[in-house]
Amino acid sequence: MTEYTIEFVGTGEAITCTDKETILSRCLEEGIAQEYSCRVGMCLACSAEIVEGEVTQPAARGLTEQEAENYALTCMARPQSDLKLDRGKYPPSIEGDLADGANDGAVADD
Repeated sequence: MTEYTIEFVGTGEAITCTDKETILSRCLEEGIAQEYSCRVGMCLACSAEIVEGEVTQPAARGLTEQEAENYALTCMARPQSDLKLDRGKYPPSIEGDLADGANDGAVADD
């Protein structure tokens, strides 16, 4: 079992996490306020941009293969190296959904 350091960009917070634990579980144990909801890799609430390092997250079904290279779902992700993560950053697929959702209820001009 290997232990890695995970730094959270812009917060000054850091945790240690083994390659057998999820990042979210360690955040919760350490009292770090990491957003989450479903805990099964689908809702993307726990998303973080991978600034540096690598994770494994085979059950992160909410991400495309390309997104999984740049984003971690902390509820599923296990570190494979020391990491720097930017929490609250969402992959392009959800950013697009959020932008579209801002117009819900709007009437289109013809």
